[in-house]
Amino acid sequence: MGETADSTSPISNVARFLPEAAARQPDFPALRVPIRSGKRLEYDTLTFAQLETLACAAAQVFAAKGIARGTRVLLMVKPGRDLILSVFALFKMGAVPVVIDPGMGRKHFLACVRRTQPEALVGIPLAQILGRVYWRHFGSLRTRVTVGTKGFARQLDALGKASFEPAPTTADELAAILFTSGSTGPPKGVRYEHGMFEAQVRMIRAQYGIQRGGVDLPMLPVFALFNPALGLTTVVPEMNPSRPATVDPKKIVQAILQNQVTNSFGSPVLWNKIVGYCEEKNLTLPSIRCLLMAGAAAPPPLIRRLKALLPNGEIHTPYGATEVLPVASISGTEILRDAQPLTEQGRGVCVGRLLPEVSAKIIAISDEPIAQLTDVVEQLTGAIGEILVTGPSVTKAYDALPEATAKAKITAQPTSPTIWHRMGDLGYFDAEGRLWFCGRMAERVETSAGPLYTECVEAIFNKHPRVFRSALVGLGERPNQRPCVVVEPLPGAWPQDTAAQSAFTAELSELAASSPLTSAIAEFRFWKKFPVDVRHNAKIHRLELARSVIEIS
Repeated sequence: MGETADSTSPISNVARFLPEAAARQPDFPALRVPIRSGKRLEYDTLTFAQLETLACAAAQVFAAKGIARGTRVLLMVKPGRDLILSVFALFKMGAVPVVIDPGMGRKHFLACVRRTQPEALVGIPLAQILGRVYWRHFGSLRTRVTVGTKGFARQLDALGKASFEPAPTTADELAAILFTSGSTGPPKGVRYEHGMFEAQVRMIRAQYGIQRGGVDLPMLPVFALFNPALGLTTVVPEMNPSRPATVDPKKIVQAILQNQVTNSFGSPVLWNKIVGYCEEKNLTLPSIRCLLMAGAAAPPPLIRRLKALLPNGEIHTPYGATEVLPVASISGTEILRDAQPLTEQGRGVCVGRLLPEVSAKIIAISDEPIAQLTDVVEQLTGAIGEILVTGPSVTKAYDALPEATAKAKITAQPTSPTIWHRMGDLGYFDAEGRLWFCGRMAERVETSAGPLYTECVEAIFNKHPRVFRSALVGLGERPNQRPCVVVEPLPGAWPQDTAAQSAFTAELSELAASSPLTSAIAEFRFWKKFPVDVRHNAKIHRLELARSVIEIS
């Protein structure tokens, strides 16, 4: 049952960070879970020592159910206490947690379960019911463990001062399968090895100067898993992770102020709501030192508004993907000082400089697989192409998807273990060595006059005072597509009649004529609400939007 590595790779188990933190700072809060009674907010707090004990107890419970090193375990657990202790318990055992975003929709979710073939399910009672209702998709299961109940809590408590020695897993041994958001195609399971997780922890700590003893509020559940390794307290946010755009900003701000949060991660959509609330209530967030914003390009106006709320902090926008994170980073100060004027001219979005352990190339655009690095055509500085990355956190393959792996991965040479990942993003390096993002490769628009890139084109129209966001889509087939810009107006700015639409369109046409990048664009549409990704509610599903535009044209 399960899978283990057979190699000379060094011993590596990402679970080691939790007992190390428990030994170093046993009484320091590791986890704070909100308990709300009306307007009153309190927290259930676990120290690092308590979290380590519970993770060891959970490992014993899981082992008694037949879960072992290499067992694939589908995790269907709500963010918070049981999710974190379950993940660390499975890492300790050398089992392989399978984490699928619940917001991707039932069809995609069930397809991911069926393809991954989990052997065990660790989930809340509702997950156990779903596993039985859709039994055909869950047919690979051999055991089930119900968590998130009083019964599970009693089981852990009954084990007392439990201990569990981490399995001697290797750096190249499979540690977890994490699914992509599926923003430009079906979600894919990314195979993470223990050494990749260790590299991520090392790089994140060094890049952002994270010190032990800080307090983090991560508005993406997977980021909470790094905190024990970084020595940070995790404050679980009051929000539905499968519908982040529905977050109540008042609750997030209350958590930040009440817990003196020093670090936080969220998408631009989330921070936009939080900024609006703070501005309305005349609040600032003085405890925050490091604010990370990712999931989609961060608009400079939002960065400027956020900076006004952080008298003691800095904003950073890391660049990466589920398959490789982090790749590059840039501060909000540098964006506003150096990059914003160029972004507004259509130069793309500056994602900063590569992290010290990362290497990247810009290669000629091709939709075909590329087997070896010697087959790539590298672009000159300033020329737009696909971003190609390698480094210690670059994953090597998708799970059970050999064709997708072949399209996304390039080997350095036949005998080399080094893997380069094709980001599926378009961009370029400027003369100062900074990396610029120009859009997703799948979303480029190819016209008879040449290619157009989403981030470059949309920046021209996003300057309009009544535009919330815009999307470049291609109508027809490549290489003879008609470019069309779809606009989602700001709340209250929707053109109510034909005359208003004509006037709005005329203003957009003037903007198009103001730049050689957009002067040939003559088609515009208005859209109430763009389709976006479920993980961050920030990435626009331009291909889906294009299909909808074509249907009503």
